[in-house]
Amino acid sequence: MGPVTGRHPLDPPTVPLPAPPDPGTGHPPPGWWPGEPRGLHPDPQRTDGDGDHPLARFPAGPAATGPTTEDGPPHGGRPSWWRRTAQRWLPSSLAGARVDPGRPGALALLAVVLVGAVVAGIGVWSNRPTAQPVAGLPEVAAPPATAAPPAAPGDPVAAAPVTAGPLVVSVVGKVLRPGLVRVPDGARVADAVDAAGGALPGTDLAALNLARRVGDGEQIAIGVPPAADGAPVLPAPGGEPVSGGEPGGDPGSRTVDLNTATAADLDALPGVGPVTAKKIIDWRSANGRFSRIEQLREVDGIGERRFSQLQALVTV
Repeated sequence: MGPVTGRHPLDPPTVPLPAPPDPGTGHPPPGWWPGEPRGLHPDPQRTDGDGDHPLARFPAGPAATGPTTEDGPPHGGRPSWWRRTAQRWLPSSLAGARVDPGRPGALALLAVVLVGAVVAGIGVWSNRPTAQPVAGLPEVAAPPATAAPPAAPGDPVAAAPVTAGPLVVSVVGKVLRPGLVRVPDGARVADAVDAAGGALPGTDLAALNLARRVGDGEQIAIGVPPAADGAPVLPAPGGEPVSGGEPGGDPGSRTVDLNTATAADLDALPGVGPVTAKKIIDWRSANGRFSRIEQLREVDGIGERRFSQLQALVTV
């Protein structure tokens, strides 16, 4: 009969528990508790020979890796700052909770982030600054220019065309060089008389307005007394000017034939300048001979007033 050991031969083997960690080093001491010599077992009925059992070499369970407390990591280490912050702000029921979203949860979080990014991008795009077209200025129409009133047909000055160059004026009567003279635009009657060589000595110029502006194609008679109808009586070739009331001064003897007169002959008539004389010749070339004096009214620029001046001075 062997020695009494307190264990029945048929009892299951005893698995030793790991020793608690050492607070100073974080590692278990050699024995079960601090100060316990290595090789001693908490079970007084177990002998050292039991440690040679095959099951004694396996860990007793999850606790073999070291206990984990609620306030920190295993072996009594200091908890991290985020864990301390979570324990401070989270309720006590969630302080020790561990959240693992897993693959579906991670995909859900990623989807939420993507949706938020898309919504933010749409908001930024919708609030972007856009260029606004500037309204065009209204068109301002210039007021139409008022047309000048038509000139009277019998006014030789108004009937003359407006030219930007020199004016051509016929100066007849008692001047040194009677005929056509050229004066600048805006010239006066005195300028036209000077261009013709000036008035002859003894010529009375009191009845002539020397300050009047002359027009292109105008005729100026110097020292010729006006006739009864207001038209000046031109002197006969080689003679002195005579009036209709003087003896031998029959105007009919000094008439101009409209069918044979030249431009110079027509230009010598009162109220007829180079332009009107050319129009008379053009009418004669287009319509043939004048059959009566009244056809002179058909010439452009000859009205009733001018026709009354020429009626007694022309013939057909």
